[in-house]
Amino acid sequence: MRAQFRSRIRLVLLFIILIALAVFTRLYFIQIVHGDDYSQKADRQFAAGGSGLFDRGAIYFTRKDGTLISAATLATGFLVAINPQTLSDPEAAYAALSTVAPDALSHDAFLAAAAKKNQVYIEVVHHLSDTNGQILAKKEIPGMQILRERWRYYPGGTLASQSIGIVTYGSGDLLAGRTGLEATYDDALSRSGDSLYKNFFAELFSNVGNLLVAAKDAREGDVITSIEPEVQTRLQDDLAKVSQKYSSKESGGIIMDPATGAILAIATYPSYDGNNLQNVEGTALGNPLVEHIHEFGSIMKPLTMTAALDAGVITPQTTYNDTGCITVNKAKICNWDLKARGVIPMQQIIVQSLNVGASWVATELGQDTFRSYFTKLFGAKTGIDLPNEGRSLLGNLSKPQQVGYDTASFGQGIAETPIQMIRALGAIANGGVMVTPHIARAVRLDSGIERTLDWGQTVPVFSPEAARETTAMMTAVVDEKLQNGQAKIPTMSVAAKTGTAQLTDGRGGYYTDRFFHSFTGFFPSYSPRFIILLYTNDPQGVTYASDTLGTTFLDLTHFLIDYYAVPPDRGIATSSAVTP
Repeated sequence: MRAQFRSRIRLVLLFIILIALAVFTRLYFIQIVHGDDYSQKADRQFAAGGSGLFDRGAIYFTRKDGTLISAATLATGFLVAINPQTLSDPEAAYAALSTVAPDALSHDAFLAAAAKKNQVYIEVVHHLSDTNGQILAKKEIPGMQILRERWRYYPGGTLASQSIGIVTYGSGDLLAGRTGLEATYDDALSRSGDSLYKNFFAELFSNVGNLLVAAKDAREGDVITSIEPEVQTRLQDDLAKVSQKYSSKESGGIIMDPATGAILAIATYPSYDGNNLQNVEGTALGNPLVEHIHEFGSIMKPLTMTAALDAGVITPQTTYNDTGCITVNKAKICNWDLKARGVIPMQQIIVQSLNVGASWVATELGQDTFRSYFTKLFGAKTGIDLPNEGRSLLGNLSKPQQVGYDTASFGQGIAETPIQMIRALGAIANGGVMVTPHIARAVRLDSGIERTLDWGQTVPVFSPEAARETTAMMTAVVDEKLQNGQAKIPTMSVAAKTGTAQLTDGRGGYYTDRFFHSFTGFFPSYSPRFIILLYTNDPQGVTYASDTLGTTFLDLTHFLIDYYAVPPDRGIATSSAVTP
């Protein structure tokens, strides 16, 4: 009997301890985690429809040392509302409002709102600072209310804005993420509108059973990205300089870790500031790097070469007779300078960017095999964590005419998104394996637990040997060709390739004087830390990508080497990186 009594006592004590633990844990969440929210709720004097203050999780950049920097957060201030039925002196009220917010609302618009005598609540000004809100509140103007407000704020302004995204009203007058990460991770960033407005004790004891499994619930958390703010800033500044110098329609770039797919910087110019969207067209709110397709030109040649090496139809020592121009299905294909090179090895196709050579390789590869490789590279979306990802245009590879395969071999006649392009080229840098490009690396729950996101999906495309052989050819581009060999870094191997594609004229042909320029590269060549993709669309007064993007690529390369203290991978005495 005593043993049974002691067992019952222990069970009761254990139950009490568990209840106490749950209560203390819940108190922690209410007082510490959500303390500010309850405090601000107390400040709120009125809300239309009884809604509470806007609440949403944060988005963070990650500095190279792991420090988190705010990319999207909440700002708190005041809104101004009027009751036209009790606003006795609209002119005096507007005069007081204009002293703290002179550009927020026109005189005519304020008087028009004040004239709506059948309404009792009209919000006239939003996002008033704490200081100005308090100044206006002290005036105690009859018919005017100064109410607590909270809104989405992007501290970086234009920094990665097209990838971070925006929060706007949608159906049902609900604020939600509409573009970028704000849309992709809306479930994690959203907060339940009534979760903070329950009776205190109801809040205290509600959902006690979920406390121990909070780690698996990502609905209330912050999104942590792999974007490094210094690298992002440098990329954006460089793209702006290129676009402004050459009056390009658009310039873009991505810097990625080819081994993991983590994106350190992703940008286009022009862009926008998420805090100020008044003059931004809706079509400009998307992300061109993910949504738009382009014919990339000769940066496709390394992929053609690697496919042929992997299939075993050529080796690095294989030669062919370059005649300068060939005719395929009645279409003429020529090298960029119309010159013949004679009998030359495969490396020169990459180093001298020879269209005739790429066409020869495509013919050796065969239509079925060529289609198989390129479908694996570009036939599916990348899975990047941004909305509205576009699809490649590979229609020419389903036709029997050989010319479609020949032109595809040097990046014309097929089109891809920039994110697809860097993923495919990343397979060369990553030993033949494609990874999933991504921006978010973790979700940090309100409990403080950080849930790392799984981006481990990979797609093997080439053998490591084939990827390494093409890497040697791309390294020779920098050591021997780019800036006449002056671009070579004695202590660091860098693999690169330029691309110049003719722009389509919209009538089934191509312009002869308008181009799409691209540039790609990775380093160190044989154990890459970074891969870079750059492009500029329709630059004026210049023909070749080496002129528009070569210096920018090299400057970014030197910046990344210095910023991350990338150790050298070869000595000063090394004459070339043609071989590992």
